[in-house]
Amino acid sequence: MSERLPSAEEALRLLSESGCTPQVIKHCKMVASIAMEIARACQKRGLNVDVKLVRIGALLHDIGRSRTHSINHAVRGAEIAKSLGLPKPVVSIIDRHVGGGISMDEAERLGWPIRSYIPRTLEEKIVTYADKLVEGRRRVPIEETIKKLSNKLGETHPSIRRLRELHREFSDLLGDHGASSNIT
Repeated sequence: MSERLPSAEEALRLLSESGCTPQVIKHCKMVASIAMEIARACQKRGLNVDVKLVRIGALLHDIGRSRTHSINHAVRGAEIAKSLGLPKPVVSIIDRHVGGGISMDEAERLGWPIRSYIPRTLEEKIVTYADKLVEGRRRVPIEETIKKLSNKLGETHPSIRRLRELHREFSDLLGDHGASSNIT
């Protein structure tokens, strides 16, 4: 694959050929649908967002689940994406979509390559946020995801704070209710 973005059909084929289950592929499709809603809403607000990158990044964000279902699926997914020759912006979306992001210190504690896994670009943030609005194939309120992660990681975990900040950012961009429901 060259540095061009794959089509949606090619992205779905890559998921399948990499070994992702039908359930993971359905999840990725749902995340892509919500990410596209958010991206279009951002465009309507005058923000410069690469909608195609959002779609392809969202479709491929969980490609690492073809190898593991642990939190490490982001790192594994980025490795797979690099090996497939996917463009760097897609690799970054895959690498940075877990939780509200993973800091360098947290990455070191997890035994990951030491770098920041915190989403930086608007496209990375959109896919990360959209992923937190989907549980399996079901759309959920962000509060449900925050509660579930808080129970798992602890209310004061930095990832919870970052996820709340991401929610606040999209609420500010899209209006109080636009970030988690009725995006358009």
